[in-house]
Amino acid sequence: MMTAPPAFALALQHHQAGRLAEAEALCRQILGVQRDHIDAWHLLGIIACQAGRHDFAAEAIRRAIELDPNNSAAHSNLGEACRAGGRLEEAFASYQRALQLNPNDALVHYNIGIALSGLGRLDKAMDAYRRALVLKPDYAEAHNDLGSALRNQGQLDEAVAAHRRALALRPEYAEAHNNLGIALRDQGQFDAAIAAYRRALALKPDYAQAHNNLGNGLQEQGQLDEAMACYRQALDLKPDYPEAHNNLGNALRKQGRLEEATAAYQRALELRPDYAEAHFNLGNARMDQGRLDEATAAYRRGIELMPGVSAGYSSLLLTLQYLPGLPESTILEERRRWNRQIGEPLRRSTLPHPNDRNPDRRLRVGYVSPDFRDHVVGQNVRPLFQYHDHRQFDVVCYSGAARSDSVTEEFRRLAGRWRSTVGVGDEALARMIREDGVDLLVDLSQHTAGNRLPVFARKPAPVQVSFAGYPESTGLDEIEYRISDRWLEADASEMGDRRSEMGASPPELRTPICDLRPAERVFFIDSFWCYDPRGMEVAINERPARANRRVSFGSLNSFCKANDSVLKLWARILRQTGDSRLVLLSGFGSHRERTLEFLAQEGIAETRVEFVERRPRKAYLELYHRLDIALDPFPYGGHTTSLDALWMGVPVVSLAGHAPVSRGGLSVLSNAGLPELVACSEEDYVRIATGLAGDLPRLANLRATLRSRMESSVLMDAPRFARQIEAAYRAMWRQWVGGEG
Repeated sequence: MMTAPPAFALALQHHQAGRLAEAEALCRQILGVQRDHIDAWHLLGIIACQAGRHDFAAEAIRRAIELDPNNSAAHSNLGEACRAGGRLEEAFASYQRALQLNPNDALVHYNIGIALSGLGRLDKAMDAYRRALVLKPDYAEAHNDLGSALRNQGQLDEAVAAHRRALALRPEYAEAHNNLGIALRDQGQFDAAIAAYRRALALKPDYAQAHNNLGNGLQEQGQLDEAMACYRQALDLKPDYPEAHNNLGNALRKQGRLEEATAAYQRALELRPDYAEAHFNLGNARMDQGRLDEATAAYRRGIELMPGVSAGYSSLLLTLQYLPGLPESTILEERRRWNRQIGEPLRRSTLPHPNDRNPDRRLRVGYVSPDFRDHVVGQNVRPLFQYHDHRQFDVVCYSGAARSDSVTEEFRRLAGRWRSTVGVGDEALARMIREDGVDLLVDLSQHTAGNRLPVFARKPAPVQVSFAGYPESTGLDEIEYRISDRWLEADASEMGDRRSEMGASPPELRTPICDLRPAERVFFIDSFWCYDPRGMEVAINERPARANRRVSFGSLNSFCKANDSVLKLWARILRQTGDSRLVLLSGFGSHRERTLEFLAQEGIAETRVEFVERRPRKAYLELYHRLDIALDPFPYGGHTTSLDALWMGVPVVSLAGHAPVSRGGLSVLSNAGLPELVACSEEDYVRIATGLAGDLPRLANLRATLRSRMESSVLMDAPRFARQIEAAYRAMWRQWVGGEG
């Protein structure tokens, strides 16, 4: 055997050429003869680290350090072995020791930045990257990783600049192109992001992460088939890639392929059981399937893993309102818990508001929503924007709509100012609103997807109010006001036997402002909803019962509202109405079979039940041509869906509950002059529905007159709707000016 020096020189040659097995064999031969050969131990550790044997790598390098404690390179490489093995604190300590021995080693500063990023200490990580760049300005990797840290801190412009600097130094740097795409996507620059991902893949076709990210960009653009092809390509390259499984699930869910989506989320969780986002997404799929208990369990598990994520908690709070039989006190307590966990910690950043306290001046009103687009919320608030008095109110839209459509462009024209919030972090958005001098800030989402409630928790405006997403409290102390109507807020005891006395007038409450939740006051308008058919001229047809010789019931609400209590009641109605049919809106999946089995147990043959899928608005409205009577689900009733039904000449039978979300039918039908279609009990609900089914002349009359009823009611009086909301804003403002807010 050759002596140690030439043997080690040959081992280095093998290592540099990528022949790791040959290099390792020579190191072991050297150590078999000379156990204290420092460089052989060190190189053996480096080779083991490259081969993924991180524990042995650390052991070998520590042996080299024992022999030469002042070897800064060995301390640095020990840090690499520990970091690769997931032991970040040990890695950081090793890098620190290397830095003590060689303070001007740019590589060590860079590695410290990587370790600190993994530990979530991003400010310190950025300091380390910047120090590396002071020592080595052309360090492309440090620019790239600095960009990623900046992006994670919400500093997107700076992140993009850092990635572009890395690419200026190394144009063929695939990872930097990929990371640039991520930052551009966070900014809402989807086309540019997609171009960056494609460039990364042109340079590195087997880059699984870039395939996954390209899929995300395409999914944001609505190109779901193309997105799924990207995710599957990523999974072909890297089958154990939980993010790709999760993202594939999201695309499948958007296509209504709920069984496949669920399987994708479950595979992501098999690979990473602590993957909070996949738990949240699994909850969403279970929600779509109507499996509410499983949905809430998934949300709760996600919250356990990431208790500081407001969006996951919002999903839980929204879902709880769909659960039949759940006490309202339970939901209120969950809102309080969310407020303590999410809202209260952010309250510390609240600053005094310097707004001019003139009670009568023109007010700046900011609206925050992701739904300034072809969406139900956009539909509900468009009449307000169309009739806003711009002499009295300066309107600012803070839009989270990732993609613009014709409705987005209309809102942009109607607003005095337009601010895109895509890619803007909560702290930055709160600062933007404060700098804009907003007087009243309006949340249009509550706990629906894409809400920015953590922004409201920072109290960027002196007066904050919630409206339009759905009629309920957010539970956030910093939102002092809510807009609703008396039908939604009246105590159920005020209905009861008085329903026939109420006519079309709401029950009188003692004051137009009442304490409903701690630190929240409610302003009442005539109707929570102002219906806008969005210019969709779909004609009303003749009642289908005449041609079919049977009555067709239906519910085109979200399927998650069709719980077992609802289905049981609908089955009672079907049993009492001859050969009637039931039409339900639902995606594909096993939940359809479960529903048919449940109804069969209730005596309803599957031939009497039809499922229809989601479709564009015109085709959706045309589904009402097939219905004689719409059945409102509970406890979370139909809202805009009920208005759609009435617009298409289809009467709605509703069961009023205690919570505002369960009283949408009461509000809509009372304002339409049809309070007799609102039930106070399940027996009443069955009686009203079966009675209506047996009164074909009345069905014909309603078919012919419901649209005109709506047009002549407060349900479509947009100027009145706008004036009442503006009056509420002015009253809120005066309360703040007077020190009451």
